Amino acid sequence: MTASSTAHQKRIHQVLDYIEAHLEDNLSLETLSGLTHYSPFHFHRIFKMVTGETPNGYVKRKRIEKAASVLLRKKDITISELSFRYSFTSNSSFTRAFKSFYGLSPTDFRRKSKGTYSKISQMNRKNGQAITKFDAYVCTTNPLQKDILMTDHISVATKNPISFVGIPIIGKHNSNQAFEKLLNWAGSRGLLRTPNFKMASIFYDSLKITSEANVRMSAGLLVEQPVEMDDTVAMVHFPESNYIIGHFEIGMDQFEASWTSLFMYMNANGYKKTDQPVFQLYHNNYNEHPEKKCIVDLYIPVT
Repeated sequence: MTASSTAHQKRIHQVLDYIEAHLEDNLSLETLSGLTHYSPFHFHRIFKMVTGETPNGYVKRKRIEKAASVLLRKKDITISELSFRYSFTSNSSFTRAFKSFYGLSPTDFRRKSKGTYSKISQMNRKNGQAITKFDAYVCTTNPLQKDILMTDHISVATKNPISFVGIPIIGKHNSNQAFEKLLNWAGSRGLLRTPNFKMASIFYDSLKITSEANVRMSAGLLVEQPVEMDDTVAMVHFPESNYIIGHFEIGMDQFEASWTSLFMYMNANGYKKTDQPVFQLYHNNYNEHPEKKCIVDLYIPVT
């Protein structure tokens, strides 16, 4: 990847941060392109190259996902309020857009999610267009998952500020490439000389709401000292915070159940997630584990 492409990606990911923080505001092409000092035409082309979506399509999807998140958390908000808040012209246009994305109306989405932990999967239209659909799941109760859900894996603690250098990506399928790129970058700067260096996955989107192909995340490296930055990486900083922390030794197919156990613990004990991302901090290379398992801490910032 050229230095120019890397700089483009960094600018676009800064725009994605802006979109996330301003979903209720004017997010026109002119507004977004102005953040990058690109022309609207040039911005539109680069945005689609980086994200795989047009600016308008991305904003529309993020607003629908945000509305879905609100539906899951706030039972008293009306469909009309959500439609107005996220810039849809009418309830019917919001409902059509929501249903085309999740396969359910907002009302049915809320009803189906009641008391469950939801996720998004993919299904195909008859014309071959992939759309998302809403599935409810609760952890199955085989003996191994019963062990995962035991609360003695989970604690609540206040942590000092935590910093990572990270490479932002879109789509979990791009994570291996991002980690490889990050390791090469860090190795060339002597950041891997400490034998116990820690890697992390940082999630800006919820996999309860966003499909794996579209989820925003960063491949991260934990740092304790200031690091000289360039356009390859971005600093990800977490202020001092309370966290629900789950410590697990799990296979790659058990992360979903483990995260679910943390969120169940959060809800059962009256905690609320903050606006900070969740992340998972790795303590080993699972390829070197005799059973190919990850030793990992999962973090939810809470109040």
